[in-house]
Amino acid sequence: MSIWSSELSGVLHHETIDSVVLRDNPLGDPHVRPIWVYTPPGYDGGDARYPVIYVIQGYSGAVTMWGNRTPFRQPFVETADRVFAEGRAPGCVIVYVDAWTAYGGSQFVDSPGTGKYHTYLCDEVVPWVDARYRTIADPAARAISGKSSGGFGAMITPMLRPDLFGMLATHAGDNLYEYAYLNEFAKATRALREYGHDIQVWWADFNSRVALTKEEDMSLVMVLGCSAAFSADPDGTPRLPFDPRTGQLIPELWERWLAWDPVRMIDRYADALRGLSAVWIDAGTRDEWFLDLGAEAFHDGLRRIGVPADRIHFELFPAGHGAIDYRYPLAVAWLAERLRRD
Repeated sequence: MSIWSSELSGVLHHETIDSVVLRDNPLGDPHVRPIWVYTPPGYDGGDARYPVIYVIQGYSGAVTMWGNRTPFRQPFVETADRVFAEGRAPGCVIVYVDAWTAYGGSQFVDSPGTGKYHTYLCDEVVPWVDARYRTIADPAARAISGKSSGGFGAMITPMLRPDLFGMLATHAGDNLYEYAYLNEFAKATRALREYGHDIQVWWADFNSRVALTKEEDMSLVMVLGCSAAFSADPDGTPRLPFDPRTGQLIPELWERWLAWDPVRMIDRYADALRGLSAVWIDAGTRDEWFLDLGAEAFHDGLRRIGVPADRIHFELFPAGHGAIDYRYPLAVAWLAERLRRD
């Protein structure tokens, strides 16, 4: 393993996509977005069509971060390539999607607070890839995978668009919101005392200095970004689902968040979930947002509505929320074995 670089056996194509639906988005974020498309070994030497795995990132992630190197580990673009180079699974196209916003993420939903990122993913990115690469344009040949907020996106997207995605992998995906978010609301309430209980005062301060130099920054940016995704006013103003002075929940706003909790979505989208041919669920047993409990709840919900056990891989492993990138190629290999091929 090289700490500097590693030559891929496949090819990673660095491209851009000009989005119509992201033009004039509420945060003024770029509508021309980077997109990375990986083609596996053998792709360039034939005319075969390939199944596709779409990969989406956790909160604060942008597509370029898939190339970040850390000590003693290879980045995911390289470990995914090894899955195919070493013959551990048949080849797939992998698409790395960018859904970054000024708040650090979009949650992959359409919202007046951030923009139409669900529409972007489903109605622009997928057709763009199918038009330019030799893919199998069928939900049985299309999977979506992600970690944390990306894991949330991977859970909800096949529920909302079973016509596009027939498989998913969620690594510590946001889930079971009473455990994942309520503690963050309490932390945010305490932190906002310094800013007159006004998150916009903090946001102005955050943008006036080097980011993430105060202890409260990451918690507050996540709360602000998720509020923009889940509980924004029609004019795009993010509404916190709690009183910023006391931390007490505001029921009508909190309910809007809960409507996006994958565990609570299971019964509404039971038919779509029963139609999935493969679901990978994993999380670390020491996850700081208790997403291991969310993984248990999501797994139990799938079994309750009748998703067959042989379609599900469920696993808890000893880890926290971070540094679990070694799990991603395991799911890639598992999905690749199950995706439809011509």
